[in-house]
Amino acid sequence: MTELLKLSGLTRQYPGVRANDDVSFSIGAGQVHALLGENGAGKSTLVKMIYGLEKPDAGSMQLRGTPYAPNNPQAARASGVAMVFQHFSLFEALNVAENVALGMENPPKMHALAQSIREVSDAYGLPLDPDRIVGDLSAGERQRVEIIRCLLQDPKLLIMDEPTSVLTPQEVEILFKTLRKLQSEGTSILYISHKLEEIRALCDGATILRLGKVVGECDPKVTTARDMAEMMVGQILHVPSREGGETGDVLLDVQGLDFAPANPFGTRLKNVSLSLRAGEVLGIGGVAGNGQDELLSVLSGEAKTSKGAISYCGQDISGLGPNARRKIGLLAAPEERLGHAAAPNMSLTENAVLTGNIRKKLSKNNFVNWKKTEAFARDIIAKFDVRTPGPDSAARSLSGGNLQKFVIGREVLQDPTVLVVNQPTWGVDASAAAAIRQSLLDLAAKGAGVIVISQDLDELMEISDHFAALNEGKLTAPRVAKGLTVDEIGMMMGGAHDLEEVAP
Repeated sequence: MTELLKLSGLTRQYPGVRANDDVSFSIGAGQVHALLGENGAGKSTLVKMIYGLEKPDAGSMQLRGTPYAPNNPQAARASGVAMVFQHFSLFEALNVAENVALGMENPPKMHALAQSIREVSDAYGLPLDPDRIVGDLSAGERQRVEIIRCLLQDPKLLIMDEPTSVLTPQEVEILFKTLRKLQSEGTSILYISHKLEEIRALCDGATILRLGKVVGECDPKVTTARDMAEMMVGQILHVPSREGGETGDVLLDVQGLDFAPANPFGTRLKNVSLSLRAGEVLGIGGVAGNGQDELLSVLSGEAKTSKGAISYCGQDISGLGPNARRKIGLLAAPEERLGHAAAPNMSLTENAVLTGNIRKKLSKNNFVNWKKTEAFARDIIAKFDVRTPGPDSAARSLSGGNLQKFVIGREVLQDPTVLVVNQPTWGVDASAAAAIRQSLLDLAAKGAGVIVISQDLDELMEISDHFAALNEGKLTAPRVAKGLTVDEIGMMMGGAHDLEEVAP
């Protein structure tokens, strides 16, 4: 296989940490190559150097046999390197063509660009209307905008960071067909994902990073997902297990819920009903942007419903705010960890008191007991293996995965009766994800009710007793999770409400 990109001894040092340490590997022309590693393993820093967002302190790169050292993303794109980021950089108020134009150095006239978008999107099986407003697009369609923007640059290397985290199973298959077509045309793809079965289905080779160093390479098609995960973490991976499984009385009952968000691009909840029993894990799937954030905000008390009722242990709590709900045992952890779940510039100790004050009794007469609060923060750090110098560290200084462990740990250690979490393992490596899932299962085993809202279907099938799906603000009837097929799940996520209902 002809070599497209060669990395030799790439090293990048930040104050107090060596993000990449003598990293060397190569990507062949027309190869789909996976880059694997835990949170903090150095994947992001490495692709930033390849894409011109960071400069290496040592080492070199070669692209098609010639020295390659981009000073910025524009230089990388000019050399044939494109990147689709995990977080989309799109303006919701603009249409597709206008967003594509913003990502181009010298965009053509809008009419010609719109025609190019139609031709490329049709050729690669990613139908897209250049005149549609981005705010009206699904998450999968928004990803298409980012991909089409890259394809219009005729890339030789396409970097994709967690590309399937917002897609239905059917959309994942469409994406894979597109990537295989690109591969057949000679385009190389550097693929970053925590979904190891996807890696096995798509990738020809894989490089594994741990603590900034290359610790191994493998052929994903013959290496098991478990073996790859254990290479990533350097230890035996424990699969989450559950004791018991018996459910009790209804803890949370929601009937006929309607909610219109203030955000014009938010999703209206329409006649949402669900019941959650003691000891039950209810998994709620759906593509991003179908009402997940709105559902959590209504259940947590951050937002008030315009219609419907929420009952907790037989008590109507529709009018209670977040603090009142926390006091009686209904806790929540939102998807947006930095800014919503945690205050970026505040220390972990200060963030511990933000939601733990009431149930952990961290203050008296309106004065915070900082010694007790710090002990709570240290308990979270220890029990959830949060990699940080200590509780005085600012939330923003943690990697995304470590902050996620802190946020989930903070809620779990308050012993909620009902816990609602949105994307509990988003952006978290295999080992940390297994630990978080185990903590949710342990909570349910002690008699709590847990609602897990997630776009990770493998996660939901692993831990859920019942599964429901959100589509355009409507919730399907819950079905027993065990035995559900991928096609059935995809249909539910696509809005099919007439499948056989199985009562919880």
